[in-house]
Amino acid sequence: MGLTARIRTRDGWAVSHAVVTVTDMTGAQVVRAEADEEGAVRDAVVLVPGAYTVIVTAVGYAPVASSAIVTASGRAEIGTVTLARQGGTELPPPGPWTVDPAHSSVGAVAQHLGISSVHGRFTQFAGAIEIAPDEVAKSRVEAVIRADSIDTGNAMRDGHLKSPDFLDVERHPEIRFVSTGLTPATGSDRWTVHGDLTLHGVVRPVDLDLAYLGTGADPWGGTRAAFRATTELRREDFAMNYNQVVQAGIAAIGTTLKVELDIQAVQGETLPQV
Repeated sequence: MGLTARIRTRDGWAVSHAVVTVTDMTGAQVVRAEADEEGAVRDAVVLVPGAYTVIVTAVGYAPVASSAIVTASGRAEIGTVTLARQGGTELPPPGPWTVDPAHSSVGAVAQHLGISSVHGRFTQFAGAIEIAPDEVAKSRVEAVIRADSIDTGNAMRDGHLKSPDFLDVERHPEIRFVSTGLTPATGSDRWTVHGDLTLHGVVRPVDLDLAYLGTGADPWGGTRAAFRATTELRREDFAMNYNQVVQAGIAAIGTTLKVELDIQAVQGETLPQV
């Protein structure tokens, strides 16, 4: 195999319509290959040893160019190439954006018995984002989650999570996050969102590690932006101290929750009627 590569988006999805072009040092094209449905590129042309330029393009994504050295084997193993959505790594255009719950997810992962993980998600939530026009750091986000919409795939476990041992949804029906600031993080598409989280009746400062995945058009004439955010919470910080020790030093449920957010937002103050 002369040329091999894997083309992925920033969040790991295959880019099946990507094209890889290889040129020699004179600028002459020597290979042009398309990715398959899995984002894999394979071409059997044996290349002359030397230096080459590899250009990866795909509709809707910013092109990527890099250098490659072909050894005596005649193979060019490019590895994984990550494409960013067209428009670079700047945050979306200024103004209001509305979180689309149908194309977003709010999940949490907890350790169980010290050896595995239990995954849960909240099925009812809403959010609004305001990208500041003058200074990105002044942008704001606010979200509210229905605590009783927790779903771990097990009705008995969900009932326990809704009880006073954990979320206590009768007394605290909403989980709310309000941002207080935004600062750049490592990488031009990475940010830290500072905010106050209200959970189980307790308000604590929380930082979200945010990755901006890009902006693109949707089938309904609108513009959408995608984000991925993560954070870790300690249950005891929110007065959720229930636990059951199954053996020395091993708790039934971990004290730390990993929160994982995949957010798609629509430009404007309302969602499209589809």
